[in-house]
Amino acid sequence: MTTANNGFKILVTGGAGYIGSHAVLALKDAGWSPVVIDNLTTGFRWAIPEDVAFIEGDIADSDLVAKTTADHNIGAIMHFAGSIIVPESVENPLKYYHNNTAKSRALIESAVTNGVKHFIFSSTAATYGVPEESPVREDTPTLPINPYGLSKLMTEYMLRDVAAAHDFNYCALRYFNVAGADPQARTGQSTAGATHLIKVAVEAALGKRDKVAVFGTDYDTPDGTGVRDYIHVSDLAAAHVKALEALVADPALCHTLNCGYGRGFSVLEVLDAVDRVTNQKIIRDLQGRRAGDPDALISDNRAIIERFGWEPQYADLDTIVAHALAWERQLSDRR
Repeated sequence: MTTANNGFKILVTGGAGYIGSHAVLALKDAGWSPVVIDNLTTGFRWAIPEDVAFIEGDIADSDLVAKTTADHNIGAIMHFAGSIIVPESVENPLKYYHNNTAKSRALIESAVTNGVKHFIFSSTAATYGVPEESPVREDTPTLPINPYGLSKLMTEYMLRDVAAAHDFNYCALRYFNVAGADPQARTGQSTAGATHLIKVAVEAALGKRDKVAVFGTDYDTPDGTGVRDYIHVSDLAAAHVKALEALVADPALCHTLNCGYGRGFSVLEVLDAVDRVTNQKIIRDLQGRRAGDPDALISDNRAIIERFGWEPQYADLDTIVAHALAWERQLSDRR
């Protein structure tokens, strides 16, 4: 499905950031026309292709969003803008309820006011908190344990209620651990001081860090370290395009779906993969657990596969690491 079939463009909020910039590429590759709005607090102008319309501004600026919607014939929104660091959300909850909840409310109101009927939301597995079961299904109770997870869950609730009251449908995609970079090295994770394990590990492999902290070695897992479901960012971006196509095809349906591969890797398995790909050994700094980290967090991804026909292309840990490493090398050259 392309813009030639429907005539409208897609507003991508936070399109200069890590996941948003991959979504922009996925939309372009699939024949859609994205338009980016980003305040560049954490994003990078160079992450957006030259032929993509870019507006520097804030999603809570209703006049700006209205003008952008009218000027570019926006028919759908992909919403990535927000704050994503869990420990920071605990230290500064008001920032997260402002950036992730209040501003999302303003953006949703702008969508309804300006007749934008389709909305794809960047949600998170943090909405589940510390689930009692694994893999985690979409009907697993949502009991977030930090302001980040709660700020995202509140936005899911708003979308549900707005869809019930207006001509509007949405898809909330609950991400598990996003990693990797565009296979063509067009974009990748570029934020300094990132906390994602694979990003940290490839930085260590390139000498940007002297070691990698391993938080907790006494979990109820095969090697004692936490197990997570890592998903390649380009597969995640492709899922957003699938979600868009589904919303347009059936405006009566809304979706809340997990985005992961349905299998997990431990911290030590990830570091072993980086060792394999780089043919060198990263120093592991074994430390105590962090509060609130579950033993394992793995998605049940059957729903998105069955509903959207989503087919991951990069569901291989070494491939994810290799793409992250290639991007990190390019980023070093850029800087």
